[in-house]
Amino acid sequence: MTAARTIRPLAAVHLREAMTATANHDGPAALAALMHIDAESWQAINARLAQLGTDILTVLNTTAVGGIQ
Repeated sequence: MTAARTIRPLAAVHLREAMTATANHDGPAALAALMHIDAESWQAINARLAQLGTDILTVLNTTAVGGIQ
């Protein structure tokens, strides 16, 4: 059995900051926020996105173009 992966609260904040910066077309701020996410949280984020059938690039791209219509 695989250990549960956890997204730490601060990583969730950084992900939200990255999405907000992306929506505001501020690439450097988005990248800075993403770089603050710890490795374990990255694994958990990627695993959860994969369960949803997507990945971080698709999520950020969707955010950049105004979200799901």
